[in-house]
This record gives sequence, structure tokens and C-alpha cells, in this order.
Amino acid sequence: MGAGRGAAMRELGAAMRQYFDAAVAPYWGAIGSSVSGERARRAVKVLGDGFGELLDDLGPEARWDPPVLSVRYPVDQDVHLNGRGLTLIPSYFCWHAPIALADPALPQTLVYPARRRPSQLTAPISARRLGPLIGHTRLAVLHAASHGATTGEIARRVGMSPATISHHTTILREAGLVLSRREGNLVIHHLSRLGDALLGRPDPLDA
Repeated sequence: MGAGRGAAMRELGAAMRQYFDAAVAPYWGAIGSSVSGERARRAVKVLGDGFGELLDDLGPEARWDPPVLSVRYPVDQDVHLNGRGLTLIPSYFCWHAPIALADPALPQTLVYPARRRPSQLTAPISARRLGPLIGHTRLAVLHAASHGATTGEIARRVGMSPATISHHTTILREAGLVLSRREGNLVIHHLSRLGDALLGRPDPLDA
């Protein structure tokens, strides 16, 4: 790589970091929570309804007609798994139709739009205001659970063990900020109305 190309790549990298800091970072918690919540919902759907129902619920652009999954796509092509698995990846930045890998010979992945609401684009409340009140760790747990997440999802997002997260979600649940329900071997956590109000969310998820 020539010196000029190297300098251009560094400038491009710096510009992309500045864009991320300005346009994405303020909403990163809501973006991550949306994807985590989507993965949790899918896991529950598989346990309760089976894999077929999961494929039939990828949005209006996808249709599951066993054994064929049809997806509205810019180009007409057939991909045969031939016994290979299919990895589903929810994406906050994927809109309208799911996206498959261009090379059908590679391990197949389907990126599909994660469910999200316009209110998720509201920047999260400042940690300086709530952190000292409830503790920065529990504040991080609240944000991680704000759109629904399993104990394991919250643990990965916050960077702590599932046992530690269970301790904090128990305290938050006893305080009326978090609601939890068991689905098979999973425990799904999401915010109560009080938890929504604490984070300043005007459109709570819970009825």
C-alpha cells in the first residue's frame, strides 16, 4: 500500500469514527437493546411455536412455505442449503427486505430488520442524573432490558456474569422497575411502566 493510499485510509477511518460518535453513539444503547430484544423474542418463539413459525414471522417481505423460504429481493435467485444451516441475524440498520449473502456457496446468513419503534431514537437519559441514584450498574441493566432481553443477553451487553445480572434484576424487579417472565429455560426481562418513566420513555411497552 502506497503512502498516499495509507493516509487516505487513515482519514477515512477518522471520518467514520467522527460520524459514529455524532450520529450513532448517542443511540447505541437503544440500538443494542432493540437487537437483544429481537433475539430474545425469536428464542421464545422457537421454544413455544417451533422453527417453522419463526421463519413465517420475518416480516411482510418473507413467506415460509415449507420447505421453501421466499424473500422479496432485488435480484431473482435460488439458494439451496443442501443440509447446511441458516443463520438469522437481526439488524437495526436493515430496512424492508432481509438480505442474504451474495455467494450461495458460503455458509448462509440472512440479515433481517429488527423490530423497532421511532421512540427508540430518543437519546437515553444522562447517566450522570440517574447513575448516582440507582447505581451505574443497575442503570446499565435497565437500558439493556429496555426493549426486552434474556438474562444472558443483558450479561453480554453489560459485561457481567449471568449470576450477577440475576441479582440486579431481582432488586430492580422488587423495586417495580423490571418485569420478568420465564419461557422454558429462559427468563425474559423488560421494563415496567415505572421503569419506562424512569428512563424518560414516553411510549412504554407494557400495557
